[in-house]
Order: sequence, then structure tokens, then C-alpha cells
Amino acid sequence: MPVPAPLPLDADGSLYVFAYGSLIWRPGFPYSAMHPALLRGYHRRFCIWSRSYRGTPEAPGLVLGLDRGGACRGVAFRVPERDAAAVLDYLQEREMPRSEEAVYKRRVLRVTLLDGGREVRAVAFVVDRTRPSYCRPEADAAAAAIAQGRGQMGCNREYLLNTVAHLRAMGVRDAGLDRIAALLPPV
Repeated sequence: MPVPAPLPLDADGSLYVFAYGSLIWRPGFPYSAMHPALLRGYHRRFCIWSRSYRGTPEAPGLVLGLDRGGACRGVAFRVPERDAAAVLDYLQEREMPRSEEAVYKRRVLRVTLLDGGREVRAVAFVVDRTRPSYCRPEADAAAAAIAQGRGQMGCNREYLLNTVAHLRAMGVRDAGLDRIAALLPPV
């Protein structure tokens, strides 16, 4: 019988999950605290073609990934140790399904909690640049794809606008997302 991998807990005994997109506004798991957080070395970007969740094979949408370089402000959810294994199972299914939409690598990275300055180890899902769905469209091409995208998880435009609205509510302006949102055609 294989030995389960140890849980990626921080020194305080909690699991931290770094959220930068839809996990911010739809985490789907129990947590005991939510901290504004900064991840260095990665930035938020629409860099993944979505042919089921936010688009179709005929009209792919785009979803966010953490791509290398820069920095990203988001949220670190603190999860008690008793819930950590179940939360990791949930995130594995949500972020890394066994399908063509599996485009992330789970990493444990250092993030800074901005409401106290403490660094913690957090699980984050970074884009796997080797996947065929990885892309780097310019803002106008991204806006065009997002404007038409609709998939199993809903409208791609709403995904973008929800993310922008929740970031703004946190006091975060993401110039890349703002540029794409400004290029969306009127509904």
C-alpha cells in the first residue's frame, strides 16, 4: 500500500491556498481565514485556451493562469489541518482534471500575507507551458476570444468581469485584465 504524500502545510500547521482568479470569488472549500497576499515570480495572465470550461472546440475561450515572471496580488486562504486533505482533493479535481483542460502544475510557493507581512508556504496552480492549450495572445485577440467564449462553467466575459470586480474590491488593479476588459465589445 503506497504511503500518502505529506500535506504541504505551513509551519503554523495550516494549509494555505493562493487564489488569483475564480478561486477568489468561488473557492468552493471551507477555510478559516482569507488574507490579501502577494506571490513573487509569477503573474496572472489569460494564457490558457479553454475548449470546455469557458469555450468550445469551435469557439475556444481563455482562462487565467499563473505564468512565470513578475508578481501577483491575490488571496491566501487558510485551511485548518483537519480539512487540508479534503481541500487538496477538491482542488485536484477542480484545477487538474483528467482531460485536455488539465493545464496546471501544483506548486508550493512562498507568499506574503499583506495584512501582517508574514511569509507562508501556499499551494498554487501555475500554468504548464508544455501543454498545447498554453498561449500568449495580445490583448485584442484575448478580448475577442473572451467575448465569444461560453462553456460548461458559463460565459467567459463574466469570468473576466467577476475577476476584475473582485480584485478591485480588494484594492487591486490588474492592468492586463483591465486592458482586455476595456477591449470587450458591448453586449
